Amino acid sequence: MRKISALIFVAVLALAGWLAWALLTPVEPPGKTFVMLRPGYSTHRIASELKSAGVIHSEKAFILWHYFHRHRSLKAGEYLFENPANIIDLQKRLRRGDVYFHTVVVPEGFTMFDIARAIEAAGLGPADDFLKVAQSDTALIADIAPNAPSLEGYLFPDTYQFSRMQTMQEMAAAMVKQFRQVAGQIGLLEPYPSEKPGGRPQILAYLIPNPNDSPVAPTVIMASIVEKETAVAEERPLVASVYYNRLEKKIALDADPSIIYAELLAGTYTGALHHDDMRFDSPYNTYKHTGLPPGPIGNPGKSALEAAMHPAQSDYYYFVADAQGHHRFARTMEEHNKNVDAYRRAMRGK
Repeated sequence: MRKISALIFVAVLALAGWLAWALLTPVEPPGKTFVMLRPGYSTHRIASELKSAGVIHSEKAFILWHYFHRHRSLKAGEYLFENPANIIDLQKRLRRGDVYFHTVVVPEGFTMFDIARAIEAAGLGPADDFLKVAQSDTALIADIAPNAPSLEGYLFPDTYQFSRMQTMQEMAAAMVKQFRQVAGQIGLLEPYPSEKPGGRPQILAYLIPNPNDSPVAPTVIMASIVEKETAVAEERPLVASVYYNRLEKKIALDADPSIIYAELLAGTYTGALHHDDMRFDSPYNTYKHTGLPPGPIGNPGKSALEAAMHPAQSDYYYFVADAQGHHRFARTMEEHNKNVDAYRRAMRGK
């Protein structure tokens, strides 16, 4: 009887020692280790995934520890393991939902094609999956841009933190939400009459002949062109004034970035524009068609949106780069041609 008691005692002691070792001994992950724990996974499945990834010693110890804390759920998500940790600390992380977030940087002027590639590069899924959402989920902006052909223009430039548990629709919605927040801050989403001091210029009146139409879409389209034309914030109101002046006189905008975007949509852009591209057949080609293109040609930031809302008052109709990162503006074609010649001379001298 004593021998049996002794054997039981030894067995219990051994089990306790093993459990203490399995629970308390930190495990060194094999480098940066990502583990995806999907919704609906059982405790056994979670333990199996963690053991396969090499971040816990024992599935049984993991399951047993969670059994004694089963009133605290383990959160689904993607987790990064790169530092030594034991099962107790690891389960604390899973209960907190300390999931890994991927950073997606969307600079001002990025197109939906650029954003899709950035999402793929961040490991969040195929670029084509995001593009499908950006090109079809226009219900997200139906109230402010009912005729928008895509979400282009409304995927606001910012730095985002996304998890792999989020869908492409949720990522796009987060960007649209940020657009709405910034647009609200600068007054773009607020109704106001053209006579309101500091409001939209009266020039928008001919762009929106029906007072019941939303002024948001044409403003965003203009802002996207301004964004693409200059990276110099202080020049943007002046660039906007040039394009508004041309619209008022029914002169084609002749914006090179619109041709690039037209070819991006068609999948024919090679990375550079040539003279023949000016004849590219697309409603986005502002050399062939007067007026604004049917949608934005990129995603403008706050500065470009404000420039489109509050352009400078000018009588300029032309502008060209000056080889110093800025632009020279002109009232007549003669002045413009002189500026173009000066630009070419400056470029040859470099």
